Amino acid sequence: MAEGKQGQGTNPPQEQPKKPLPRSKNQLLGTNNPTKTSWPELVGITAEEAEKKIKEEMAGVKIEVVLPGYHITCDYKTQRVRLYVDKSIKVIQTPMIGLSVYQISFNNSMFSLVFCCFG
Repeated sequence: MAEGKQGQGTNPPQEQPKKPLPRSKNQLLGTNNPTKTSWPELVGITAEEAEKKIKEEMAGVKIEVVLPGYHITCDYKTQRVRLYVDKSIKVIQTPMIGLSVYQISFNNSMFSLVFCCFG
């Protein structure tokens, strides 16, 4: 009777993967450098300088310069960085990926509202 049940309830040996599965986006893309998502060091420099520095660190990125009072969409794009600038085209907020930031003035105080759009 033990011979009749032989092979039942057992799984055949499984082939082991040759490489471990990627555990992060960087492993999947084949890079050891963590992806940078913000550039606080660029506040105060011109949009042109900021764009050059971001493109040095993130190939294929699309830079959008947002002038005071302009409206923007609230969509999330991993290959886009928005540069919020003042009238002299200097960066006034930390450039980052995936965030839409609106500034509101109330009683001579400036407030920033951050909208995270992870569609």
